[in-house]
Amino acid sequence: MSFLTFSGFTRMAEDLFSYFFFLGLVAYPSFYYILRWFLVHIWKMEFCFAVYLTARLVSSVQAIMASTVGYIISTSCKHIIDDQHWLTSNYTQFAVPYFIYDIYAMFLCHWHRYQVKGHESRCVEAQTLHTAIRAYLHKELLMVIHHLFMVLVCFPVSVLWRQGKGDFFLGCMLMAELSTPFVCLGKVLILYKQQHTLLHKVNGMAMLVTFFFCRILLFPYMYWVYGQHVGLPFYRVPFSIPAEYNLGSAILMAPQIYWFGLICRGAFRVFRARGTTKEQVLRNGHRMDTQALD
Repeated sequence: MSFLTFSGFTRMAEDLFSYFFFLGLVAYPSFYYILRWFLVHIWKMEFCFAVYLTARLVSSVQAIMASTVGYIISTSCKHIIDDQHWLTSNYTQFAVPYFIYDIYAMFLCHWHRYQVKGHESRCVEAQTLHTAIRAYLHKELLMVIHHLFMVLVCFPVSVLWRQGKGDFFLGCMLMAELSTPFVCLGKVLILYKQQHTLLHKVNGMAMLVTFFFCRILLFPYMYWVYGQHVGLPFYRVPFSIPAEYNLGSAILMAPQIYWFGLICRGAFRVFRARGTTKEQVLRNGHRMDTQALD
């Protein structure tokens, strides 16, 4: 019995941690450090800027890969339950280490962000590792929890518990990353104090649209597709599937709604600042400096 248990554990470990998983563990940090070295030593970029920009570039590349793979999977699966695609499990194992890497990359960005923004007087707070970690977790706790949930819950579920079913839905969820490059570009533009340019405005609109369609409407869309497949109206789908499916969808969707609210609030602040600036120009005859958004 113990041999069978050990054998089963071994098979489970092999399913979870294939060479694609270890390839991802090496690929993302390596890409980060190589790109950062290039920006610092070849482009002569300031280290703080290089840390921030490199992290955003790696996230954007990962997002483009994930959304492309997701599109290939979802369009290849004609039967939304039974059809399988070889990229599903392989890319999932390659992509999951990204979330582990990104927790570290976000911390590096947090550690250097005051220097990047030119707030040198506040850098003292980030000098001690303990203080920096506490401040980082206080600011990015939801994102860290989201990343850990993806690694500790979603990864085992997608590789083991699905048993090869529902590749179509996993492909749809990978396409949620389509909004990430726009989020990253927006942060880079703010880094370079370009938040009042036309590019920032256009990127902000693209970010709002892609985030809404790919992350907010994603779950209602998957419920609707399943309803069409089994012949149920949309409103009856949540009551016809296991409760854990609804719970998982709610857990994944909740932070997306929260982040979308933050994006909308940020967009409102930008447009309100533009309106205030124009009013000041008309009233005073010259343009007042506006404070950069955080």
